[in-house]
Amino acid sequence: MTAPDPIAFTIMGLQIRWYGILIATGFVLAILISYFRAPKHGIESEHILDFAIWMIPFSIIGARLYYVIFSWDMYRDNPVSALDIRAGGLAIHGGLIAGTVVGVLVCRHYHIHLLELADLVFPQVALAQSIGRWGNFFNSEAHGGPTNLPWGIMVDGVKVHPTFLYESIWCFGLFFFLLWMDRRRSFRGQIACLYGMLYSFERFFVEGLRTDSLMIGPFRQAQVLSVCAFAFCLGLYLYLKKREKHKKESVS
Repeated sequence: MTAPDPIAFTIMGLQIRWYGILIATGFVLAILISYFRAPKHGIESEHILDFAIWMIPFSIIGARLYYVIFSWDMYRDNPVSALDIRAGGLAIHGGLIAGTVVGVLVCRHYHIHLLELADLVFPQVALAQSIGRWGNFFNSEAHGGPTNLPWGIMVDGVKVHPTFLYESIWCFGLFFFLLWMDRRRSFRGQIACLYGMLYSFERFFVEGLRTDSLMIGPFRQAQVLSVCAFAFCLGLYLYLKKREKHKKESVS
């Protein structure tokens, strides 16, 4: 399989890329689902819209800034080109960091429990990732090395691992798993921690297949960050679970 034309259509000379369409679709679906699920978490739906207004631009800025920082050699001679995000170059970890910072500020402003908001939105984050990853397919980027597997894709005449597809499938399944777990949630922060652990687990191994990894010295930065995120979320999960257990024991 070979990637189709990355240009979806043209309006008055402006090329509209599938990359942007898919990322926008992921954002919109995530916001809509979060809006309707918000009352189940004791959060006013309107606050989700307020959160989205700030989260979307800052997440994109964070994702682009993160990518540019770790790929500075590509932009050193022409820094202005760093502003062109339509052709690709968004790092999900940067977007997650920026989105989390915005979430903290929104929670403080509206007096929302941060872990409650995190449990609400992270299933939809996984869905948005699942959809947005297909933008990499249209741009023929974020792929793995050569493979003979039947589901490989053709890039520059070489059959390679469709790592975008591996992550898309994982995140799509993660979305439904987290929704299922949310109905059985036993403590605040459980869903957010599960997202952090399960996404980091997948990203570590899929990143090892990619040929365009951002690097920290000799290490792939996404793998380093995945290990750190997994360890942090696991520790937080155990702490929150233990705290909830003690709280129930003290009440009884």
